[in-house]
Amino acid sequence: MSDLRITVLGTGYLGATHAVCMSALGFEVLGMDVDKAKVDALNAGELPFYEPGLDTLLAEQIATGRLSFTTSYEEVAAFGDVHFIGVGTPQKPGENAADMRFVDAVVDGLAPHLERPCLIAGKSTVPVGTAERLAERIAELAPVGAAAELCWNPEFLREGFAVEDTLHPDRLVFGVRSEHAEQVLRTVYATPISEGTPVVVTDFATAQLVKVAANSFLATKISFINAMAEVCEAAGGDVVTLADAIGYDARIGRRFLNAGLGFGGGCLPKDIRAFMARAGELGADQALTFLNEVDAINMRRRSRTVDLARELLGGHVLGARVGVLGAAFKPDSDDIRDSPALAVAASLQLQGARVAVYDPQANANAARVFPTLRYVGSVVEAVADADVVLHLTEWREFRDLDPAAVASMVHQRNIVDGRNALDVEAWRAAGWTYRSLGRP
Repeated sequence: MSDLRITVLGTGYLGATHAVCMSALGFEVLGMDVDKAKVDALNAGELPFYEPGLDTLLAEQIATGRLSFTTSYEEVAAFGDVHFIGVGTPQKPGENAADMRFVDAVVDGLAPHLERPCLIAGKSTVPVGTAERLAERIAELAPVGAAAELCWNPEFLREGFAVEDTLHPDRLVFGVRSEHAEQVLRTVYATPISEGTPVVVTDFATAQLVKVAANSFLATKISFINAMAEVCEAAGGDVVTLADAIGYDARIGRRFLNAGLGFGGGCLPKDIRAFMARAGELGADQALTFLNEVDAINMRRRSRTVDLARELLGGHVLGARVGVLGAAFKPDSDDIRDSPALAVAASLQLQGARVAVYDPQANANAARVFPTLRYVGSVVEAVADADVVLHLTEWREFRDLDPAAVASMVHQRNIVDGRNALDVEAWRAAGWTYRSLGRP
């Protein structure tokens, strides 16, 4: 194993995962965050979020002595040969553009302490042109000057599969300006490269575009099938069968053709909006105008889900008991950022419904953002005496429910399957009025 020492700046979802996995690959790793409580928790082997398998791996790596966390930029600069930037780039309040404050703060905090040669590798999803600007800033601030070199190495993590995606990525992208930077990254990722992971070596601009282009394509594919769901509802078609049929075409494929409540989370929504904003700044806004409709289709699915619940309630939401299954934006995660499930639950509550929400992992996070909703600790509590049940996050626990057993708990057997993931025939056979997006 190389004697390179690695630091990771930022210990949110991306940063903490990357730090733990780099240690698992055999490197000495120092993670850094300005939040002392988060650093103390990580040093104690405690994750600040839920990700399957990562908690166990964190504890194992802390125990090896290869992994630790700090709040000190000085310590990071003295320790590391490769510094990964893994902080968030959320959407600016009131704008589509990405908020770059955290990335800029990391560069401004680290660079003045860089007194020996090193490689700084950006992993955060940033607007194209950011790397070029940061390279100039580092050269200006770093005592070692040009020997503190920047590169861009975008992340492609899927929540729920982040450990696998870091240790065994489907591709690696190196945006570099020198052969030295490329070779350092090849050393860092020697294990996955030896396993056959393809490497794309490119310029700064392309490396920054890869992640937002990929997310824009996935968002477009999801919104396409949701647009077909709208047509199916008008025409009496079945969007699930439609997706199966077109998915057999090798040029199209079945993945991400699951009609339903739409996408959410901390990546796709804000990334496509930031991409549109940056294209406008570059004078290429017409190239991405279609993403406005992609976003609009996605948001309409939330309103349509509320409409389906209202229809099952006879047109009157006020006073109705609504059991909501799911709060996270996707299963195997506690991430509630831009969660369609929570948006639907909150909308129904604002219209006067009595809403009870249950999620296996995300209740605590949801309660911080939507404290007025009522959160319960089980499916049984969520559906008790409900007039309608909404299945909004496709956790296995929900997909495996016995519809006959649930029927004995509710007031009325009405269900909206916001993810088209339940067994339609089984639920209808148990006496449920079943409605979903894009199906008769």
